[in-house]
This record gives sequence, C-alpha cells and structure tokens, in this order.
Amino acid sequence: MALLTMVQAINQALGQEMARDERVVLLGEDVGKDGGVFRVTEGLQERFGAERVIDTPLSESGIVGAAIGMAAYGLRPVAEIQFMGFIYAALDQLYTHAARLRTRSRGRFTCPLVVRTPYGGGIKAPELHEESSEALLCHLPGIKVVVPSGPYSAKGLLLAAMRDPDPVVFLEPTRLYRMLREEVPEGDYTIPLGQAAIVRQGTDVTVVAWGSMLERVLKTSTSHSVEVIDPRTLTPFDGETLLASVRKTGRLVIVHEAVKTGGLGAEIAATVAGEAILHLRAPVLRVTAPDVVLPLPRLIDHYLPTSEQILTAIDDVMRY
Repeated sequence: MALLTMVQAINQALGQEMARDERVVLLGEDVGKDGGVFRVTEGLQERFGAERVIDTPLSESGIVGAAIGMAAYGLRPVAEIQFMGFIYAALDQLYTHAARLRTRSRGRFTCPLVVRTPYGGGIKAPELHEESSEALLCHLPGIKVVVPSGPYSAKGLLLAAMRDPDPVVFLEPTRLYRMLREEVPEGDYTIPLGQAAIVRQGTDVTVVAWGSMLERVLKTSTSHSVEVIDPRTLTPFDGETLLASVRKTGRLVIVHEAVKTGGLGAEIAATVAGEAILHLRAPVLRVTAPDVVLPLPRLIDHYLPTSEQILTAIDDVMRY
C-alpha cells in the first residue's frame, strides 16, 4: 500500500470510480484545466476528457442545480464547491430540490449526487474560506453528510458516497489535505456510510471528534484512558457506537471546530442525555469554537479548539 495524502487519496478515488462507472462526471470551478484550487482533481480532465470533467462558471447555485438535473436523469455527478463558505449560495438547491426529490417524486427519481467541498479552519485563509457549518446541512432530512479524518477514510468514504442513491455532502478538512500520510490500498474498498469508527480504545472517558479535530484529539497527551470515536458520517449518525462507548466509560467530551450554539455537539449530547443518562458519571462537556464570526487569519489559532482546552475538558469530567 502506498502512503498517500488526503489530496492523493481523493484523486485516486475519483479516478478509479470514473474508470469503473462511465456515468460519473465531475463539475465545478476550475476542476478541469487547473485541477481545482487544491489540485484535488489534477490530471482527471486529461484522462477522461472535458465532457466528463467540466469547468463551470462561477455560480454555486448553478453548479449544484445542474448536478441535480444530471443525477435525476441517470448520471452520477460529483460537484465541487471551492470552499464551504461558498456553499451557502447553493443551499436552496440542496434543501429545496436535492433532499426532497425522492419524496416529491414518490420514488420515481433519486438524486445520486455528491457535493465535495473543503471545510474548516487552520490554513489562515480569508473570510468564507475556513467555515465549519456542517450543522446547517445535518438539520435537513434527505441529505447525508460525510467527513473523513484522514487519507484512508477519505478514499473509502468517497467511493461509498459516489455509489449511494441519495445526495451526499462530502466535507474535506482543508487543514488535513497534505498534513497526514496514511497507507491507502490501491484497489477498490468502501467504508459504509453511517458507521462510526473507534480509533482508540479506552475505559475512562469517551471523546467524539471529526475532521481535523480528530487529529488534534489524538495528539493531546493525557494520563487517562480515553476512547476516541470518529463519526465519519455526521448524518445519519451512528448513535449505537456512541451510546455503547458512553455506557462503558460514563463520561463524554465532544470536540468540534464549529461554534457551540446549535452545533452538532448539542444534538450528540442530547442523544446521550436521552438514552444513557443513568450511565453518566459527569456532565457532557463540549469543546468548540466561540460563538463569534470566524476571525481574520492572525486570530484563527485563538479561535479553533486547542489541545489545552481538550485536556482541560477531559480532566474536568474525570474530577467530577
């Protein structure tokens, strides 16, 4: 197996699926000739041609709207939005059409669409380039939301997403694009959507984190036995794996880089409170970004959750 970055793993997944299934097409701003803003799709237009790797105008609503039409009539489009902060212009298409097409047509049409977008902070980019607003997408039934946390999961989850019959928003942690290298099989493999991973076994406290925050959690040094869960799919969320872990440890810390109010951590905490409260030995704690507008680049390191904040939360639930 080769040691790949997340960029290389995603590129490999796209190329392999396009070779396997001629219905798969890519579209987005600069995805063809330039290979995307992060070069994730580099070389794919040369390999598969401009009719399958399509450079689009600067119109996020148009990109997703066109992709929905393609999906409804038999193609398997993978649409790229350059940064998550630009996806807001396409929310109408996602919410009003992609998520409802199966129900609206009484099952006559499906929407096998993947929307890829870099998300999250830490690269010190300008406004709207480091958003982490996944909770907006998780709130709507009909859309699946997937977040890989490394090259291996990126390839397996993306292959599964491209084969799914329903719309999937695939959020790629920008900070991890070239930070990590992992062994990634060259062949075909999928990671089932809706299935979390226990990436570290423990007995004292459960920590849930996704995207680039998982890397930060795993690097946080603590003397306690910490069980770390990577949801991988935010919706549908694997509640059974989470609840089984909390029933074992009795403590839960949730780490995400989105703001606290209305974040997905609140829903996870409510699920545990509703279904495993008698197993809790301490309150559920959340380590998140503050409830402020994403700051300019010089302040981003003060905005994102730190290892010190994660360690403090673990110590607090252990002392309770």
